[in-house]
Amino acid sequence: MESKHVTVPRAQHAFDVRLSDHALIRVRQHGNAAGPRLILSHGNGLAIDGYFPFWGPLRERYEVVVFDFRNHGHNPLHREDAHRWPRFVMDLEEVLQAVSAELGHKRAAGVFHSLSGVTAALHVLQFGPRFGALVLFDPPIFPPEGHVLRGDQAQDKNSLATRARRRTESYADPSILAGQFRARFTRWRPEAYELMARATLRHDSRAGCWKLACPRELEAEVFSTNADATLWERLGQLPVPTKLICGDPDVSDVMPPALIGRALAKQHGLPYEAIPGTTHFLQIEEPEKCVRAMESFLAPLGLAAV
Repeated sequence: MESKHVTVPRAQHAFDVRLSDHALIRVRQHGNAAGPRLILSHGNGLAIDGYFPFWGPLRERYEVVVFDFRNHGHNPLHREDAHRWPRFVMDLEEVLQAVSAELGHKRAAGVFHSLSGVTAALHVLQFGPRFGALVLFDPPIFPPEGHVLRGDQAQDKNSLATRARRRTESYADPSILAGQFRARFTRWRPEAYELMARATLRHDSRAGCWKLACPRELEAEVFSTNADATLWERLGQLPVPTKLICGDPDVSDVMPPALIGRALAKQHGLPYEAIPGTTHFLQIEEPEKCVRAMESFLAPLGLAAV
């Protein structure tokens, strides 16, 4: 199937958040400012504009606030030594404060995938219930000692780190990266390949090429250091309603996060839904099903436009 050419529309409002360590995060507001507020971010090495097949259709009914993590997507590069999990947690707190100051305070649902999902869980444990609810898509939370999934997740995170270090650093055109995505991730929506390629590259006019927005060494560092096993037990203590929406644990190419989500939900009694036939990239594989799974959880909490 050929890729569809889709572009992310210009935000209705955008503003820069200067963090306490002087890094910059660019926040964009899309959609219906009178609707319920959703705050979204992405997985490691990715960028939220690449998830447009998921959040784009929500704009008619929701206020959609999106941002990339530091050293990702729209954001300029900053100090490499600050690209660490504790700093991501602080960044999220500072972004939330800035969103309330710039757009007005409103109950919001946090909708986070992978890296940002783990960060959001750590954030609410440290800072309290800043969200009305959390929807965490396939968060790769590290299992504790003795858990049957610990070895699989350790191997997976190290494998991902190794692959990240070997990534091509620059491209003549985003279409080349889109082609690589298309060959590797066959379940994605046709438009997602180009969207994610453009979202994860930045043009270097001096070099005359496109470079990874998140340098491969930083992507690898985040994969390799995602090993806080204490979060597993604490996930049942989150002070906000939380739902796990995960990849299908029964697909042949299942990755550990899908199994982790099922195990966490069973242990802690958390709301949980697996999207049939999907992998870790479920939001750009079956976006409509992901939206339904999200809204069925948010509606009783008064946070859905349904």
